[in-house]
Amino acid sequence: MRKVLVLGGTGWLGHEIARQAVADGADVTCLARGSAGGAPDGAALVRSDRTLPGAYDEVDRDWDEVVELATDPDLVEGALDALAARARHWTSISSVSVHARDDEPGADESAELVAVGERPDPGDYAQQKAWAERTSSARLGDRLLVVRPSLIVGPGDPSDRFGWWPSRLARGGRVLVPTTEGRWAQLIDVGDLAAFVVRAGRERLLGVVTAAGEPLPLADVIEEARVAAGTAAELVPVDDAWLVDHDVHWWAGPRSLPLWLPHEASGFARRDTAAFRAAGGTTRPLAETTARVLADERARGLDRPRRAGLDADDEAALLRELGR
Repeated sequence: MRKVLVLGGTGWLGHEIARQAVADGADVTCLARGSAGGAPDGAALVRSDRTLPGAYDEVDRDWDEVVELATDPDLVEGALDALAARARHWTSISSVSVHARDDEPGADESAELVAVGERPDPGDYAQQKAWAERTSSARLGDRLLVVRPSLIVGPGDPSDRFGWWPSRLARGGRVLVPTTEGRWAQLIDVGDLAAFVVRAGRERLLGVVTAAGEPLPLADVIEEARVAAGTAAELVPVDDAWLVDHDVHWWAGPRSLPLWLPHEASGFARRDTAAFRAAGGTTRPLAETTARVLADERARGLDRPRRAGLDADDEAALLRELGR
């Protein structure tokens, strides 16, 4: 039986990878503190703090596949020190954020990466992921697959970036939206990403793959959310300058309009997906993902506090000031 070690496996993406690996017939172990929850049914959980000495002692054996989700350089380096020699295949989950430029629609895996020195800036996610790619490649050579997902969405998403839209539209009323002309979104359902990672590990795929759905007009993503919500929500589009002047933030986080990006970042959500498709990657229709997310949002509470988006009071104040 194929032995798979997921470094994590109790959080969102890691849990889904471990769950699907179990369903695929693998003998799965998750190494994690367990603070995000338990391992999926059928997987073993080894509780360990990866920042401490001896963190990998209980998993010091041969593995057919190791999946690394960490960003922190100390965690990445510690895992390689302990396990690189024991893994037949290693999958490192990176990000499309490693690209140096976001203004090149259609850029593929060969595009220039952000510059990073001997150690990455501790506060720079893109540098950390680029450093992890470089370090893993140096240590693992032809046993490494680097997977660079676009925005990961789906039930349970802790970032709230995608889920804010169907949940907000489900509440109805007047909804503040950015102008969408010339804007795009590029998503991958967490279930589809996990399926690719599991398959890639089983088949020992190598190299670098951008894991993403096809680019979609942002207007279509918002409209799909409105249709799924089934409400008579009224969209109130506002131009960039007004939103920026009123301290509404791009992309993610508090007081943001999620998925909204500056026009100069026109390539961020339009990466080439040919390598992903050639490697057998598939993505479900947007309508299916949106329905999955909305059901999860309803279950968790449409009015719950969120990590991204405008809260109801801020949005109401902005709409009043807008005066239309």
